[in-house]
Amino acid sequence: MIDNHHKNLATFIHLSTFSRFIIPFGNFIGPIVLWAANKDKSEFVDKHGKQAINFQISVLLYAIIIGTISVPYFIFKLFRELDVIDFHGFHEFHINMGEPSPLLYIGGGLGVLAVIAFIIELALIVRASLAARDGSVYNYPLTINFLK
Repeated sequence: MIDNHHKNLATFIHLSTFSRFIIPFGNFIGPIVLWAANKDKSEFVDKHGKQAINFQISVLLYAIIIGTISVPYFIFKLFRELDVIDFHGFHEFHINMGEPSPLLYIGGGLGVLAVIAFIIELALIVRASLAARDGSVYNYPLTINFLK
C-alpha cells in the first residue's frame, strides 16, 4: 500500500518540471532534487522520479536533434544567392517581399509543430502527476530510459 506522502512526493516530482517557467533548467533541477532526496524512501517515488527525469532529457534530446537538422537548412536557404568564392557583401542580396517564400511555410509549419508538441508535453506532465496522485505508475510515451 502506497501512503499519501509518497503519492504527494511523486506528484510534486512531475509538477516540479513546471518550474522551468520561473527558473532556467528548472525542469531538470526540480525533479532531480526531489527524486534524489526521496528515492530511497519508496520504490514508487523512485519510479516516478526516473520517469520524469527521463522524459525531460528525452524532450531536450528531441529538440536538439530537430534544431540540428533544421538550422543548416535555413542557413543555406537564406544565403543561397551569395557567391562564397567571389564575395561582394550584401550588395546583391535581395529579398523579394512580393511572394511568400517556401521558407515562410517551413518555418511556420515548424512553429505550429513546436506549439503542438509543447501542449502535448504539458498534457503528459499533468496526466503523469494525476496518475501519481492516484497511486499508479505512469510511463511517458516516446521516452528514452536513461535512468533505469
